[in-house]
Amino acid sequence: MAYSAKDITVLEGLEPVRKRPAMYIGGSDSRGYHHLLWEIVDNSVDEVINGYAATIWVTLGKDGKSVTVEDDGRGIPVDPHPKFKDKSALEVILCTLHAGGKFEHGNYLHSGGLHGVGASVVNALSSDLVATVRREGKEHQQTFARGIPTSKLTITNAKIRGTGTKTFFRPDEDIFGAKLKFNSVEVRDRLEAKTYIHKGLHVVFEDEATGEKVTFAHDGGIADYLNKIVADRGKAPTQPLSFYAHRDPRKAGGDPNSVVLECALEWTEATDEHIQSYVNGIPTGSGGTHENGLKSGIVKAVRNFIETHSLSPKGVTLTAEDIREGVTAILSVYVTDPQFQGQTKDRLNNPEVAADVDGVIRSALEKWLTENRSVAEGIVARIVLAARAREASRAASQAVSRKTAVSHRLNLPGKLADCSSTDPAESELFIVEGDSAGGSAKQGRDRRTQAILPLRGKVLNAEQASTSKVLGNKELQDIVSALGCGFGADIDVTRLRYERIFLLMDADSDGHHISTLLLTFFYRHLRKLIVDGHVFLAQPPLYRIDVGKETWWALDDREREKILRDKVRANAKPEITRFKGLGEMMPQTLKETTLDPRKRHALRVEIVDELQTDRVLNELMGKDASARFRFIMERAATANEVDV
Repeated sequence: MAYSAKDITVLEGLEPVRKRPAMYIGGSDSRGYHHLLWEIVDNSVDEVINGYAATIWVTLGKDGKSVTVEDDGRGIPVDPHPKFKDKSALEVILCTLHAGGKFEHGNYLHSGGLHGVGASVVNALSSDLVATVRREGKEHQQTFARGIPTSKLTITNAKIRGTGTKTFFRPDEDIFGAKLKFNSVEVRDRLEAKTYIHKGLHVVFEDEATGEKVTFAHDGGIADYLNKIVADRGKAPTQPLSFYAHRDPRKAGGDPNSVVLECALEWTEATDEHIQSYVNGIPTGSGGTHENGLKSGIVKAVRNFIETHSLSPKGVTLTAEDIREGVTAILSVYVTDPQFQGQTKDRLNNPEVAADVDGVIRSALEKWLTENRSVAEGIVARIVLAARAREASRAASQAVSRKTAVSHRLNLPGKLADCSSTDPAESELFIVEGDSAGGSAKQGRDRRTQAILPLRGKVLNAEQASTSKVLGNKELQDIVSALGCGFGADIDVTRLRYERIFLLMDADSDGHHISTLLLTFFYRHLRKLIVDGHVFLAQPPLYRIDVGKETWWALDDREREKILRDKVRANAKPEITRFKGLGEMMPQTLKETTLDPRKRHALRVEIVDELQTDRVLNELMGKDASARFRFIMERAATANEVDV
């Protein structure tokens, strides 16, 4: 087949844009449709961030297919262009690719538009566009269709006040089809976002179809924006304070070409990280070097804080993903010469920005953590939990018994004496030490609302055992099966079969040890149940004190002595019974003292200090015996009595 010069097509003017719109706006879908609006809006924003404008008006037409953007900036120049003397600067900008006032930094120090194609692309892809400019006391206007002027530049008003630019355009249905319209909610939300990013900016949005007219202005900037995003995502902050940093070298007499940075972030209960970043006010959905610098700075600051204050956890390695889990952040930078990836400006490629952002964030965040020690320790505790959850999840996925554990959750354990009620809100589960105690508890319970699950001896130490070993342990499997809400990362509290879970053990050292082992298991693998207030320690008495017809119950030796001192008459001879175990109690006695909701005294298990709880469990229940030895030796002098 012949191939010669006549086969080479030369597209002139704005023809390339209409031929291949995806190269300039990302596509001819809804995203590209709205991108036309953002190009015009961002031109007005550039006037704002460089100090030439304060307000932008955006009006959606009644049909939803046209829009008007107006600002109170300087107005696009309308005088004849030196190179194209028969054309005004306005016409050159709107009809010529790579024509604009942002290639040199004299007019715009910071700008989102750099390639001189935004306005001309909008013009090329619009069936009609009207540009109105107010400059030097006059109003000028020119009309266009599909990138071609349909009128000369004319003066429509020779006596006006103020300056600015107003652009009306209607996206071309030949390019986008007849069905696409501007999404009012999307436009509204993005315009409001811009007023958070740019302090001092006012945006007036009007939708002629609905009659809605609203003004956006947020002097709190991105700090307020962070609060809104966190609330909208529905994941509560884990700490009461958020971090904020701002650096503007220009105000300190520094290099005017340095990166201007503003950042706000906080850790939330989410299991992912959420970062919204902006460059010169342009949202960068695909991130880039500025986001990389932020992520790196967060990790370095937290690691330095942990090492400086000796908070490194034992038995787990913290990864960068653990540290950033749950982080919600907003990063806004202003770069003199940003290098974007493509005309849609979705990603920043300037390599020097990463190191700049990293340095600022690392230093400021580490200082903030040090100055807010209690908040910082709460953040570290959240990070440690994330690391343990990650390792547990990985181990569980690798365990051969995982599938078996899932099937067990679908079948209640045979030794469970379940309650007849199927309403979790009124149901209780008592996890009891031994079959003997289980027998007394079964006879003394309220069969309608109280279930009994007896355990055999001391359960597995979940702090020393691997996840696969925990999953394979029969006693712990029975607990998970009875609860019905899953295990580890797969826990679903909405499936919990009992509102209250009681650990009912003998009131002696062995009973306390078993309770501690169970609490370790709950904390490491069913922690959500503790956080939500479902776990309790039952309080069975250790002593019964009878004097005549009066009876008192004492939980321990100290309470026994207090009763003898304060309740029993001096000449009385009390009869004191010490229970060796719950199995010795008559069912009626166990009911009156421990099971009956109207008379019992139970302790709700709460996590007051996450970091301290994690450390204590690791030291006292972990594999390192030296930590337990130090604990015992440091407290040996205060141990008045040891229950053997």
